[in-house]
Amino acid sequence: MTPSFDVLCVGFACYDLTFSVDHHLGPDEKGKATALTGCGGGLAANAAVTAARLGSRTAFAGYLGNDLYGSEHLREFHESGVDTSLVLRGIPPTPLSAILVKPDGARALVNYREELPTLGPEAIDLAFNPPGAILFDGHQLPLAVPLIQRAKALGIPTVLDADSVNDGTTALMGLVEFLVTSERFGRQFAGHDDSLETAVSLSSYAPSVVVTAGERGLAWRNRADSRFGPGQGWFPPFAVEVVDTTGAGDAFHGAFAAGLSAGMGWEELLRYASAVGALCCTKYGARIGIPTGEEVAAFLARRAE
Repeated sequence: MTPSFDVLCVGFACYDLTFSVDHHLGPDEKGKATALTGCGGGLAANAAVTAARLGSRTAFAGYLGNDLYGSEHLREFHESGVDTSLVLRGIPPTPLSAILVKPDGARALVNYREELPTLGPEAIDLAFNPPGAILFDGHQLPLAVPLIQRAKALGIPTVLDADSVNDGTTALMGLVEFLVTSERFGRQFAGHDDSLETAVSLSSYAPSVVVTAGERGLAWRNRADSRFGPGQGWFPPFAVEVVDTTGAGDAFHGAFAAGLSAGMGWEELLRYASAVGALCCTKYGARIGIPTGEEVAAFLARRAE
């Protein structure tokens, strides 16, 4: 039986090695890092940790290898309170990312992964204690596609973290209720430089669309059939001292799903998720920078003064 969760995150998990550098290296150049941080990563995995740290009962469904990095990532899940009963483990190694971060927070990233096992379409039974919201990232498609269809029938909010254009995100973007994309995804897929134009264009795929634009905030568009009613606009960013932007989008998505599960209104939801994403930028390392619910509440209280 599948236990009851506030947020279920389905998708990708890896392990991140983050190197602090004073500049991004050129061809044939050797460099020396001033710091090194190792922690779990991955879009849906970071979203799961975010939702759990914010106080949501959270589970992750995806793959981790039977290796050192997989075991360490599993330990971090448990430490954060993420349920791992839906984690599939096997021989292929845990995907690994090497990230170079400059003092201004700009980053370069390279990821290695082999062909990974996937969970089957019947791995999760939503008829028994359905979650409050489900987040996807374009991975675990054999499970994701039928799961979205069953969630829709049950009225469960579904969110897609569309960070980049790939077979997985394009397969799911027309199925979910909330399409939350990066500005890069919108530019690649819709061909617009303006994020609000992108949100309007992408609204033909999903009832609600959010396009995150980093330090410029985010654009959004809700169709008439959105559970929040029709509308569109820009939501301003929170000003913070940026140290590392790695994982900020993942944290935003995790907070967005947690807010949906908690029944937040639209403006409250955008404000909440934006605050979590901003706070994630104030520390090195995607997983390390994810704030707790108490930290977010204090941050928003200060901004309201």
